[in-house]
Amino acid sequence: MNEDLLPDALTLLERHARPDAVAGLARFGIPPQGRMGIAVPDLRRIARQLGRNQELADALWDCGQPEARILAGMVAEPARMGVRQMDAWVRALDAWDVCDQLCGNAFAASPHAWSRAQAWSARRAEFTRRAGFALLATLAVHDKAPGSERFIAALAWIEAAADDERNFVRKAVNWALRNIGKRNRVLNAAAIECAERIRAIDAPSARWIAADALRELRSDAVQARWART
Repeated sequence: MNEDLLPDALTLLERHARPDAVAGLARFGIPPQGRMGIAVPDLRRIARQLGRNQELADALWDCGQPEARILAGMVAEPARMGVRQMDAWVRALDAWDVCDQLCGNAFAASPHAWSRAQAWSARRAEFTRRAGFALLATLAVHDKAPGSERFIAALAWIEAAADDERNFVRKAVNWALRNIGKRNRVLNAAAIECAERIRAIDAPSARWIAADALRELRSDAVQARWART
């Protein structure tokens, strides 16, 4: 490992700290404890300066500081991360922003992305389950390889978790459903059918997930996409 990169990375983080922004994080459901208030665009600039480096990512993660962990996902080398390490990082999550950034910046590019999304979506731990659906939502946008069948199968994971009343979980379930339904015409129809089934579930979270997803998936803006194809 390039041992000298960690001090450099921590110095860059400290340089971009905004203590005045920390107090406002609670309004967004982000625990302010231990935060530096660094904006995500600044973290991305730091990541580009450092480059991809899995050893540095490991060291940043081990620091435990939230922005350092977001940066860890940005400099990680997804192909070098095994299932055991991915599971360990997800078990340590305690904030939705670290969760979502990690899924988008590192896990979505992993060869284990689909297997982890399915496994995590069935777990009971709040942020592990969120990670499953945040990863699925990201794959629905960025994974160009799988056909519609794989996403149609994933709708069953969404339906199974639709009665989870925890805010960070239900929002990720809704996010995944909406992103799948915006991928193509076939998946739009399948996601609408899934949302209709979810709406029949006797749970407040299910009714909210269904209503919000149907509002977007049936909107003129989304339906106009299929009119052009």
